[in-house]
Amino acid sequence: MLGMRISQAKAGFFDRAAVVNATTRAERKVLSRFGAFVRQRARTSMKRRKIPSPPGQPPAVQVGLLKQHLYFAWDGVRRSVIIGPARLNQKAGDVPPTLEYGGPAVVVRRGQARRVLIAPRPYMRPAFAAEQNSLPPLWRNSIR
Repeated sequence: MLGMRISQAKAGFFDRAAVVNATTRAERKVLSRFGAFVRQRARTSMKRRKIPSPPGQPPAVQVGLLKQHLYFAWDGVRRSVIIGPARLNQKAGDVPPTLEYGGPAVVVRRGQARRVLIAPRPYMRPAFAAEQNSLPPLWRNSIR
């Protein structure tokens, strides 16, 4: 008799596995959408220009590789989304982090290489900060 009451009581509560699965699916969907929003914001912040952008502004698009190679991906192990530029195979060093944070770089003009100090031209951090307020509404009614 007591066993029957316990099973009846358990039936009135959440099915733990179903709740965890629904939460995981919702988490992946919401964070993937957030990643897409941040990527799009970063892409639209880069404007096509013939001259370099001023320091503190997003980088100017001249060739378009950086803008084309911004991605986002769901990381199931860490249960998070990774957003940012792909590592470009360049001889001169890592261009995306140098643009985001600033630092030394090698510039080649007319066959002459010289070291220069690049001022930061952030594009991912401002995009993330601008889209951060859109994250809580994405969670609304996401777990079904």
